[in-house]
Amino acid sequence: MLLKSRRMKYINNKIALTFFLILFSSGIAIAQEIIKESAVDTIKKVTPYKKQKIDGVIAKVGDYIVLDSDIDKSYLEISSSGGSIKDITRCQILGKILEDKMYAHQAIQDSLKVTDSEVKSMMDERLNYMVEQIGSMDKVVKYYKKNSEEEFRTYFFDVLKEQKLTSEMQKKIIDGVEITPEEVRDFFKKIPSADLPVFGAEMEVAQIIVTPKVSEAEKQKVIDKLNEFKKEIQEGGSSFATKAVLYSQDPGSRATGGYYKMNKKTPFVKEFKEVAFSLAEGEISAPFETDFGYHIIYIEKIKGQDVELRHILLIPAVTPEDLKEAKDKISLIRKRIVDKEITFAEAARTMSDEKETKANGGALINPKTQDTRFELTKMDPALYSQVSNLKDNEISLPLMDEDQNGKKKFKLITVTNRIDSHTADYAKDYIKIKDLALKEKQIKAIGKWFDDKIKDTYIKIIGEYRDCTFTNNWLKK
Repeated sequence: MLLKSRRMKYINNKIALTFFLILFSSGIAIAQEIIKESAVDTIKKVTPYKKQKIDGVIAKVGDYIVLDSDIDKSYLEISSSGGSIKDITRCQILGKILEDKMYAHQAIQDSLKVTDSEVKSMMDERLNYMVEQIGSMDKVVKYYKKNSEEEFRTYFFDVLKEQKLTSEMQKKIIDGVEITPEEVRDFFKKIPSADLPVFGAEMEVAQIIVTPKVSEAEKQKVIDKLNEFKKEIQEGGSSFATKAVLYSQDPGSRATGGYYKMNKKTPFVKEFKEVAFSLAEGEISAPFETDFGYHIIYIEKIKGQDVELRHILLIPAVTPEDLKEAKDKISLIRKRIVDKEITFAEAARTMSDEKETKANGGALINPKTQDTRFELTKMDPALYSQVSNLKDNEISLPLMDEDQNGKKKFKLITVTNRIDSHTADYAKDYIKIKDLALKEKQIKAIGKWFDDKIKDTYIKIIGEYRDCTFTNNWLKK
């Protein structure tokens, strides 16, 4: 989206800065320590202040402190995640850190609940990702300059707990903000005609999916293998975790021996949750099927509403014959559409295997905006490459896609509508305008929240950082 006006640039810069807090804190954590008041007082007694930073402490918000090294680590995190630090000042980074500390501090004051089990689950997920990216736990420990895995885990737990407190506080503020159609209309009317945003070219896309049908023989092979694993584990010949590491085809849990922690609100598929919550502690399920393949589950611990489990996923093999049958089927569907025996939308509703899109005639929903339009400059590169050369209502040849688990499917894709780059129109672009208006209102709510909380919170900024110009009134001038 291209924005012409200074006012809209301001709004979007504020949006970017505000939601940068959420996005940035959801990646690998910024290294920050939590030190109580008494610890800071001890430092002050040991090291008299002589116009220099006290042991690197540059600021304090409530019981949270900020070290000068936190700014350096923030720069490192931005760079390592592919971001540019060229135009980001130390004052801006400090302002962002102070905001995080205020969120976390106020979350505690408001008694927002963050359990150790939640944090441990987050840590396991993040560590799996980090180990996959960096290569090993030893490399992760070395990257964060810790002396041992235990020291790193203790440090990382504290960081993630602070992040979770921060995100819960942010969510509490933003979730309370709603916007009415009248407010959207007022927001749009206040934008001068010459300053209206210009939205980039967009398109609407539909697809038909045919998934190769796995033979009953291949399904039975997987079921028999899982039953064999179950028998060997129950007879004490091997551990469930070892089997998961060696054989499970779930990339998200294989490295941790198939481990997951969940409760009834955890967003797992229905069939998986039903089996998990039907088992007793120490019990292993019979093989069962989900959209991902076949599983067995072992319940390791039940703690109140939380279940700690391990699982093994096996995916039945798709034979060359299965693939050929699926390709022949989708080729026939394409021929019937081209011959005008049936429309694309009708074919999607009656013959597509993708339940998420078939009811809407195959129309894809943009996951970022939740509408059917995809802006070309922001479209997923893989999707763009499939549709960029299609003419209006032209149907692609059968395309084979493969997901992260290696499951193959065939699809037909077509462009159902093209929207040229244009100046914002209230009726045509209502969803985008509503989103801008809501974000502006959320930013105002966050700004007011900071104004109120800063007045009532102990805040101290030390040394040359007192000369910074902050968005929020941290210096209480």
